[in-house]
Amino acid sequence: MPFLHSPARGSTSAKPRTWNRGDLLILACGLVAFLILTFLSGPGPSGQSEPAGAPPAATAPGDAGSPTRSAPEGGAAGLDNVVTGTDGAQEEAGQPPALPPAAAPRRIVYPAAGIDVVVHPLDPSPSDIASQTIVPPVSFDGYWVTTFGTPGAGSTNTTYIMGHSWEDRDAPFNRLSSATAPGDIFEVTTTAGTISYRVDWISTEDKSTLKDHQIWQVVPNRLVLISCYTEDLFGKNVVLVASPAPATGP
Repeated sequence: MPFLHSPARGSTSAKPRTWNRGDLLILACGLVAFLILTFLSGPGPSGQSEPAGAPPAATAPGDAGSPTRSAPEGGAAGLDNVVTGTDGAQEEAGQPPALPPAAAPRRIVYPAAGIDVVVHPLDPSPSDIASQTIVPPVSFDGYWVTTFGTPGAGSTNTTYIMGHSWEDRDAPFNRLSSATAPGDIFEVTTTAGTISYRVDWISTEDKSTLKDHQIWQVVPNRLVLISCYTEDLFGKNVVLVASPAPATGP
């Protein structure tokens, strides 16, 4: 309800106010000033005003941020229900990168995270594909899932590389959970050349629902790295999504 001022205590009924010439002159001046300000501050040619430089809204799946993980009982954590993601961040500046021909990945070098691993091809068995469960060999290396994309010019699908996290030692893929950040640049060497990637986003996902995640959408030349999340080795995976970094030259 509106806030009302009560009359002062002991006051009697107020006498009606009379207007003199000074009051009328002040009122007239105020009215003229109001009309002038209204005319001068009217809308511009478009009739609309919008905040300058407001960034577009953006969304990211899962728990965006820096995940952290570890591995089970001195061994590597399993990678359950790993089978297709969201479009990488669209570049606003820079030229599209010139990529070598699409070819099998052989190495990942990620300086900011201290990751330098060999990448081997991994051919899922029919039962792996049927169950949507892919578990790479137990090692510190990375494994490229050959039934999906190949990085480089002519790529027709997303490229997936997986690796194990470990509980009792400093394994390279452990750092996927704790030492990576959006915007990082890293390189993937293929049999045809080297491709620079920029991290679009990182998330932690439940293993039980990862098979239905948007990372499995077909996005040529997107790269997805997957391992177990070190804070919940058996229940969650950490997912890093990257796109080819734009060329910075003229």
